[in-house]
This record gives sequence, structure tokens and C-alpha cells, in this order.
Amino acid sequence: MTIDPANALTAAQVLESEASIFHGSRTHAPGPQGALPITPEMLLTQPSGNLFGLSQNAGMGWEPARLRDPEFLILSTHGGMRAQDGTPIALGFHTGHWEVGLLVAEAARELRSRHSIPFAGACTDPCDGRTQGTDGMLDSLPYRNDAAIVLRRLMRSLPTRKGVIGVATCDKGLPAMMMALASSGPLPSILVPGGVTLLPESGEDAGKVQSIGARYAQAQITLEYAAEVGCRACATPGGGCQFLGTAATSQVVAEALGLSLPHAALAPSGQPVWLDAASRSARAILRMAQLGIGTRDVLTDAAIRNAMVLHAAFGGSTNLLLHVPAIAHAAGLGRPVAADWAAINRAVPRLVDALPNGPNNFATVQVFLAGGVPEVMLHLRSAGLLDCRVRTVTGETLDENLNWWEQSERRGVLKARLRTLDHIDADDVILSPDRARARGLTATVCFPAGNLAPQGSVIKSTSIDPSLIDADNTYRHIGPARVFITEAAAIDAIKRGTVSHGDVIVLLCGGPAGAGMQEIYQVTSALKSLPFCKHVAVLTDARFSGVSTGACIGHISPEALAGGAIGRVQEGDTIEIVIDRNALHGTVDLVGEGDERFSAAEGALRLAARMPRQDLAPHPSLPDDTRLWAALVQASGGVWGGCVYDADAIIAQLAGGAAAQDSLRSPLQPLAPERSPR
Repeated sequence: MTIDPANALTAAQVLESEASIFHGSRTHAPGPQGALPITPEMLLTQPSGNLFGLSQNAGMGWEPARLRDPEFLILSTHGGMRAQDGTPIALGFHTGHWEVGLLVAEAARELRSRHSIPFAGACTDPCDGRTQGTDGMLDSLPYRNDAAIVLRRLMRSLPTRKGVIGVATCDKGLPAMMMALASSGPLPSILVPGGVTLLPESGEDAGKVQSIGARYAQAQITLEYAAEVGCRACATPGGGCQFLGTAATSQVVAEALGLSLPHAALAPSGQPVWLDAASRSARAILRMAQLGIGTRDVLTDAAIRNAMVLHAAFGGSTNLLLHVPAIAHAAGLGRPVAADWAAINRAVPRLVDALPNGPNNFATVQVFLAGGVPEVMLHLRSAGLLDCRVRTVTGETLDENLNWWEQSERRGVLKARLRTLDHIDADDVILSPDRARARGLTATVCFPAGNLAPQGSVIKSTSIDPSLIDADNTYRHIGPARVFITEAAAIDAIKRGTVSHGDVIVLLCGGPAGAGMQEIYQVTSALKSLPFCKHVAVLTDARFSGVSTGACIGHISPEALAGGAIGRVQEGDTIEIVIDRNALHGTVDLVGEGDERFSAAEGALRLAARMPRQDLAPHPSLPDDTRLWAALVQASGGVWGGCVYDADAIIAQLAGGAAAQDSLRSPLQPLAPERSPR
């Protein structure tokens, strides 16, 4: 940090204070007026914590006569500090949590007006956009589990709660919040999505703008252009990004689970229709409590399947393959596996034309105005693809909610508003199955296997450039491997122009043990700057941003550092990728060395005979926190198990390991030396 001599601080400025502030110090105060509304029975039977909680509530200013009103907890991912007029006092990590405090306040006011006591707490969240290409990404996915633990601990720390409202917006905070709420069991809970930011009137969206560095390096844009579009990309101060990435998809999934009110996902942050969802959610949780509806009545196996169906119909982010199983696990339900996702994607048509899937790339706020989740659900209900008997947080079934939506004033007014504002027909944003088929919308997620991914991988097949798809709707690519151990090395090669037409970038050590299963949008966005970008494929054991496009295959398992075949690929190896977008079947195989070509079966034998690459290594800055996370999720089912903490599995493995060590250790064997933390 460079210090301007004119702004240099002295020790006196740090140590000294204005003398006048000392004279107002006090040791006693009169305390709140009134008396606690307690009874002899309460004094005899209630835990001391419940009684002292009333004293705390009075001390914070709540009217003593109303201290026995039912208590509800509002948890959020709020970050930053705004003045009353919205001026920043201290910035948050991202726009997604900057305004959610307004939703908390709106819900709290509604609860108070209905003779309930709102409590509010927060566990803020990081931004994957801010940490792309930095060491901060090594904490991104692990944060989700940590935050879910913190949120659950906060919930249990108010033992008198009657229910919990969660308010969250973005990539990791929102899945963490859903994981926490899912554990509520007999108590009601509801999720208020934080909405989306608006498009700039001119410029670039928040996805495209993240490639300004790579495009400048390729002399495609000027410094002035980069500075201007970079300034305008987040056109409003709150909400998640304008594309259907992980944040937006998570909002869709929350509503599809029945955990959010109908048409709550993707609302424009800061606007009245957005605030309205918070006050109605407060009323909804009161109704759930009155009807005796708990979270376990909403989150069922059928609700999980409905969420997977909506994910397919929207063409959502592949990161939800990690988050939906984690939500199911937190609710005590079975975790969906790759075969379940594949079966649903084969059965469910994609109906939403949204950025980045295309073809017209409508923004998330435009999807909201076109009808959002309930509009898509109407088509899916007609096709018999949803279980509409499930209970939702409205207290009604999904079928009853959709009947309301179909006749609602809200539906017609907002569609008309979309036409007036942007001259867009809502039926071009959310399409019927027949219209979607005619427009060429294809299913989203495919799970390639092969000798390089024996335990599977994932690709957003709809994001492959249409010009590369053969007449039988199949993508085929054969090219030489360009192997990189770190994301930084891959980015450097792209920016220097040493990645060539037809290459297959193989980025290793990006999985849980290597880099916390980092998200590598920086690589895929940088590739877009190359004139031949569509002719370059990417293979990795890391994961992708929901806004990534191209022939990018991630989640390759086993990961390189777990002995996976991908960690035996050598520079120049010939790799073949085949993605059948009709059957949603794919393969990724080693099929050649140097000038020699051979079958996939022979490739499997060659890989088995090779030793792992000598340069495989975890990221040099991988924190101990993330190393521990990787070990725990590996013991809990790994990537395809949702990267969760399965307490029973972990405890069993620790017990087995301890027993084995005890049987081998001599009584005088010294303990391992301490190591410095990272």
C-alpha cells in the first residue's frame, strides 16, 4: 500500500481522543420501564435462558407488554452498510447482498404489525465474480458448508423461535441458507430470494464484462471502452447478476422446492414488487405456524424432483448439481445422483430463453416479467412433468398455487409491462414445448463418461456453439491436449495467444483436494476473446460458472489428485469428445499419443499403465480450512454426493482410522510435530 505523505497518520492521531467525550461517561441507567409479563409457572418451569431472554428483549427496547408474542427469526446474508438514503458507508462484497437488509426490515415490520417479535441475524457471503482468478476462489465452495453450519447454529441459538425466514441472493449464500432452512423439520421456514440487478441501458451485462481483461489483451477493446462498460455493468446497487447463473438458478430452485412464494425468484431488486415478496413471506410463515405446517411438510422427495425438473426447464447452472443434493441431505432426504439428473434432463424440455443459453439471451429480470417460475410450471403441469400435490409455503398445494397464478392480475400486468418496456413478447422468453422445439432449444445437462472420466463429468451441452453441431445433433471434437496445472498458467497461455484452433485445454488440480473445486469462469470467459474460441474445448476437475459457455466439461471424476485418469494426460495427447444432444449421452476419451491413434478401450489401458504426472500438486495457497473441507466431503460422498458433511460417515471413518492407528502405534511412539497454519 502506497502512502501519500499528506495522508500519513501519526501515533497521536491513533491514541488520542477529544477530552469532551470522557465527561459524559456513566455507570448506571434507569433501565426499561414496565415489567416482564411472567407468571409463577414460568418462574418455576422455564429454563433460565428463556427468562433472561425476556430481559434482553426489554433491554433492546421491545415493549414489555408484548414480550410474550411469538418469536420469529429472520436470517440473511446481508453485507455492507447503507445510509438511510442508500449512500454507502461501508461496501459489501457484492450487489447481491447489498440491499437484502431492506427485505429483512420489510418482513420484520410485517411480523411486528401482526403481534409477533422479529429477530434478525446475518452471515454474509463472498462473491464468485470478485474472487475469479484469485486465491479467494479457494474458499468459495467450502464457504457454503461453513455458512450453513453458522446459520443452523444461529437458528438453534434462539430456542424460542416459532419459525425462520431466510433472505439470500447469490451463489453460495443462497444454497447455504436453503441447507440451513432444510434442517428446520417441524418448524416452518421460508426463503425470500434477493432478486436480480437490472441491465444497463447501454453497455454489457455482468457476465460479459468479466472478460474485459482478456479482450483488451487481444486488442479487441480500448482502455476507455473497458473502463466505461465496467463502470455501468451492475446497473442497480442490489440483486444478483443479470444472467441465469448459479445465483439466479438457486432462486429458481428455491421457488421450485415450494420454499419460496410463487413468482418470488428473479424479482428486480429495490423495486416495490421485490419488497412486496418480503411482507407476504412474513404473512406466509405466520400462516404456516397457524396451520401447523413444518419445513418437512414442504421439502419432500417429490419437491426435490420438482426442483430438478425446473432446473432442466430453465437450463440452469451446473453448480446446482452440487447444491440440490446438499439441500436434500440437510432435509434428511435421499441425495439425487447423476443418473437421476440425466433421466430428468432427457424427459424435460428446456423452455426458457435466457442469458447465457440463448438463442436470444434474455436477462433474468425479463424472465421475471415474462412470468418466471410459475409460468414455466404451467407448461410443465400441462405436460404431466410436475408433482402438483406437494405442499408449499403458501399453505396450499402447488396445484392450487398454479391455479391462482393462471388467473392472477399480476401475471397479465407484468407481461404487458415487458412488452411496453422492452418490446418483448413474454411467449418468446418462456416458450411452450412445441415452440421451444421449433426454436431449437435443447436439453441442458449431459454427463459424459469415458476413459478420462470413469466416474463421470458434466457439460452444459446447450452452450456449445450451434455451428459445431452435426446434422444428428451431436458435437464431435478431436484435438491435442494442452495441459495446465493452475488456472493462472492457462489464463496466461490464452492471453499470450499460445492456445490454438482445435486444442483441448486440460486444467488439472482444480478439484476439491487441489483448489477447493474452484470455479474457472476466468478461463471460459477469456476463451471467448479468441477468434477461434468455439473450436477450443476445456476439460477439468474444477467447476464452471453458470454463465460459462462453450464445450467445457467439468466435475471430471476422480479428480487428478485422487488418482483420476485425467491426471495422467500428457501434453499433445489426442483427446476425443462426443456429446449426443438428443440422447444426452457423451464420452471423453484418450484416443492417441503423438501420431498414433487407437480406440477408447486401448486408451484406458494406456492410461492405466501410466504413472500420475509428476507436477500434480494442490494450489500453493490452498488454506488448511479448505484442505479439511476436501477431506470431509470426500468421506461424505464427494462431488457427486453434493460436497456435504455426512456426520455419520465421517465419524465412522475417523473411528476406523483411530482403531487402525492404535493397533500399529507402539506405546512410546512420539506424536507428529506441529506445523504452522495456512
